[in-house]
Amino acid sequence: MTVPASARREDDFTQRVEVETPELVVLSYTIAGIGSRVYAGFIDLVVCFALLLGIFLAGAMLESSFGSLVSTASIWGEALLGLAAFAIFWGYFVIAESLFDGQTIGKRQLGLRVVRDGGYSIGFAASATRNIMRAIDMQPGIFYLFGITAAVLSRTGKRLGDMVAGTVVIQEKLVESPVARARAGSRQPSAPAIAVLSEEDFRLVERWYARRMELEPEKRAELTRQIVARLRRHLPDDGERPDSAKLADLYETERRARDAGASGRNETGAARERYAIVATNSPRWLSFASTVAEAQRNGLRSLGERRVRNFVAEYRSLSSDLARLRTAARDTEASEVFYLSRLVGAAHNLLYRGRGTTLTEVANYVMRDIPREIRRSAGPILLAAVLLFLPAIVAAVAVIQKPAVASIFIPAGMLDRAEAGVKRAADGTGYIEDPQVFRPVMASGIIRNNIQVTFVAFAAGITAGIGTALALVLNGVSLGGVVGLYQSKGILPLLLAFVAPHGVLELSAICIAGGGGFLIAAALLIPGRRTRRRALAENGRRAIALIGGSTLLLIVAGTLEGLVSPIPYWPIQWKLSVSAVTALALYAYLRGGAGRTSASAAPPAGKELLGLGDAVRAGRAP
Repeated sequence: MTVPASARREDDFTQRVEVETPELVVLSYTIAGIGSRVYAGFIDLVVCFALLLGIFLAGAMLESSFGSLVSTASIWGEALLGLAAFAIFWGYFVIAESLFDGQTIGKRQLGLRVVRDGGYSIGFAASATRNIMRAIDMQPGIFYLFGITAAVLSRTGKRLGDMVAGTVVIQEKLVESPVARARAGSRQPSAPAIAVLSEEDFRLVERWYARRMELEPEKRAELTRQIVARLRRHLPDDGERPDSAKLADLYETERRARDAGASGRNETGAARERYAIVATNSPRWLSFASTVAEAQRNGLRSLGERRVRNFVAEYRSLSSDLARLRTAARDTEASEVFYLSRLVGAAHNLLYRGRGTTLTEVANYVMRDIPREIRRSAGPILLAAVLLFLPAIVAAVAVIQKPAVASIFIPAGMLDRAEAGVKRAADGTGYIEDPQVFRPVMASGIIRNNIQVTFVAFAAGITAGIGTALALVLNGVSLGGVVGLYQSKGILPLLLAFVAPHGVLELSAICIAGGGGFLIAAALLIPGRRTRRRALAENGRRAIALIGGSTLLLIVAGTLEGLVSPIPYWPIQWKLSVSAVTALALYAYLRGGAGRTSASAAPPAGKELLGLGDAVRAGRAP
């Protein structure tokens, strides 16, 4: 579980979020800063441009191979390259974060990782949710103003996509051990066993020591004077040495005493154990840190079965050390607690990592989980259908009764096409020009456009559903207006013959995607007994299944629209038959998985240990 409170370290002002592990140990994760996330995003943008450049060069080579001739191979190649470019824009982040456990190339370079609330592996569904939400986060244009603003205002640095997906971006680079750092700077080989400063005074001197060189000379001298006045009785009466040197010596002496296990003056109870815990166990921590760094570079499985068993045992042991150290530190901002928390957190991320998804699980998700979620979300989908078809009916009736109103909300290009349609209907040449060889390119473009529209309708749910509703109403008005326009000219069969093969799937997909947007809106407006953050994460997991279903339908619908719908010589009866077949297939698909439980369903957060494989299971991981 994620502990609601978020804290800031006084010395570096970094944001932190606390997570309680299944071992009942509270870990502190450092939230990735805006600067590092923007830098990582820039690196990923360069990668995407490089991939797009590769596609462009491949297309140029393909065109040069066939010269000026238009061939079936070149057209299909162009269509596939168009889909590949679309997949890079929308799929790079999803695929990278899914395959590399929350890291893209840019995030890996900066030591960042996306994790689910609770520190668990992100998985495909959560990654898809947060990245489809880029349709809103990146606005206006591609400047990410909405996303950056949300991250700055959020206590846990979440952009809108993270809120919906229930994820957080953390800084995963290990920090330097304060014990090792202190020992490296020690001047004396041995350490006294007595600490003379109270914990409060020691922290004061520690902050002065760490930041003394950053201060302006006047401010440094004044601050030093004030601290020396407070701690005069602990400083040597040596008038020849400057006060700053005496204070530095006092800090190093106290630091060595605490490294040796001495407690602060006047400390009682559990607090007396704090530095003894550090002194006794720090060699183990440093050794474990090197193992964690190796596993982060090469993967946990690279350690081998025996070392993985030892890794799990050490993780348990350090979790216990962290729990004791937190108690002894009395929840103060102690550098030792911060270091050990980061170390245990890094190990936690390696252990609780998602296992690979099998083809069987993908098939179960597509054929069982998606249809089940569509049935479950019948209410939001029905609302989307009403907002799409009711304005369509009103617009169609208005145009039929008064054709002149069509020019108010129907684009000029569509009006011209309707005028030309009268002649095309008489000549039997179909709804649009049909250069058969370019049908694959047309299908590719239609698929890209329709999927992107549904992504926007889904993401707009974060506007409390206003954006989703507006998109549905405007599309409904446009659709109904065109139907009314063709009916008013007596050529409705021309339009119907074109729309029939793909219309059932395309309109159903739009309603399903709209239902996903309304699920997001429901989490904001009517979360029930859940917090809005929890409602967004839960409804986001449901909504992404709807987007998966609508995407599948649009791929089929776009293929039919590009390859079948434009055929001018097919009679309308044939095309209506295709429509009937798609309707029956859709019904059969939506009935799939009824009453079954898919093995691919995600287990409850906090109840799982993910992806350790046979070696870790043999080690009886927690």
